[in-house]
Amino acid sequence: MSEHNELGQTGEEIAAEYLTSKGFEILASNWRYNHKEIDLIARDGDYLVIVEVKTRTSDGWENPREAITNKKIRFLVDAAEAYIMQNDVMMETRFDIVTLIPSGDGWEIEHLKEAFYPPL
Repeated sequence: MSEHNELGQTGEEIAAEYLTSKGFEILASNWRYNHKEIDLIARDGDYLVIVEVKTRTSDGWENPREAITNKKIRFLVDAAEAYIMQNDVMMETRFDIVTLIPSGDGWEIEHLKEAFYPPL
């Protein structure tokens, strides 16, 4: 596995642990629909939460949250709709972003709730 894939996998595992510690229930990780993937799918109270995880070695190039393009948003919305239909989900849906950057012996974690809304 390449170094950036390992970093991404590590970030997703840490994000899942972080969300679980905040009371989220992780329903799926790396859920795929065709060529689209959702990093984490979780439940937060009455919300189905679609989570995009962005991990970087530093924020020198770009902050991880800046990597969420309109194209990525469309992919996430399409995949979320497929998950909802396949699993007959009857909950409000929210799109969150979790960013991770290594900091000393730990991680700098930022959780952006309702980071974006599906385009109309």
